[in-house]
Amino acid sequence: MAGIKRHLMLWGTGKPGAELSATGSATVVLENPDHLSTLLGSDLVGPHSVVFTPGHTEDTAGPEGPVVVGYEGSLSEPGAECSLGTDFYLQIQNYGVSAYMSVVGPTLIRVADDLDQGAYLADADQARQTGEFQDFLTNPVIQLADLPALGAGPAGDGPRHRLYADQDGFLSTAPGGARLGVLGEDTLERLETRWLLDGAAGQRHAAERPWLGRYLAAVGAIRDLRARGLAGIRVSGFGGRLGSAAASVPAGTEADTADALLPLLLWSGGDAFLHDPASGRTFGLDRAAAAFAEVLLVAGSVEAGASYADRAGLEQVAAYFEDAGVALRAAAGAPAAALGDRADELVTAGH
Repeated sequence: MAGIKRHLMLWGTGKPGAELSATGSATVVLENPDHLSTLLGSDLVGPHSVVFTPGHTEDTAGPEGPVVVGYEGSLSEPGAECSLGTDFYLQIQNYGVSAYMSVVGPTLIRVADDLDQGAYLADADQARQTGEFQDFLTNPVIQLADLPALGAGPAGDGPRHRLYADQDGFLSTAPGGARLGVLGEDTLERLETRWLLDGAAGQRHAAERPWLGRYLAAVGAIRDLRARGLAGIRVSGFGGRLGSAAASVPAGTEADTADALLPLLLWSGGDAFLHDPASGRTFGLDRAAAAFAEVLLVAGSVEAGASYADRAGLEQVAAYFEDAGVALRAAAGAPAAALGDRADELVTAGH
């Protein structure tokens, strides 16, 4: 069941992560159960696909076909609920009302209309300016739907990752997404081609706010730390900086404003963390290491950061994370040997 739930949430959020095969989409959601036979007879699914269809009585998989999973309810209607058997229930909510609703379990929040879009952008602007993130949005059981259309960008998305067929068989990557084709008429290659041509759709807000992808990464990082029991979490670059050295970097020259995959520096009380969105790993740091890491992220390199902080400390922290496979925009070729014993004092193990 864990793997099935993961497929469903990756389909809902549009996050990269589903294993792709040479044939078929990783995850397909049908709104109409009558379309199942047509889908199974197409090249839209392959041996490793997972198909969600209403009312299917049990999870099945043919010798050469996908896993077919039944669900009840709706995965597209805000205010509805989807259930997988009696073990998993997923609430679907509109963004605009979510701040006023009680969270009772796993919830997928959709930006479904212009009002939702306005509320989402207003909350993002507030977080950027003040460092205050909406409490509901960082709740560990909440996930935002369709992240690529909210500013995360199209990387890791597309018909080979996820597909949705509405009641009439029209195909898109998600409810409300651009129509890519018709079930029974279009091949996966055609859908992929149309999706690539339409790749700029839904990205105008990201063009106006190039930091939206980083905002979404920050929301995810806060959510992970809240799941570990932390509260009052701040994120560097959103309403301020942890250390005075990073705050000294002139406005407009910061290197950590737009790259959604660049690590994030977070803190809660006396605890500091570095979160790597690319791998999902989070490292605990003491305040000295956190201050050096923040300068590296903001200045963009050891060379640039040396104007604001001790070069030796920057090199040590940069080399530690380089050895861990996490780039802090450090200068190329920083020797791992420069860490010495001090690295173990500065940085605790990633987890």
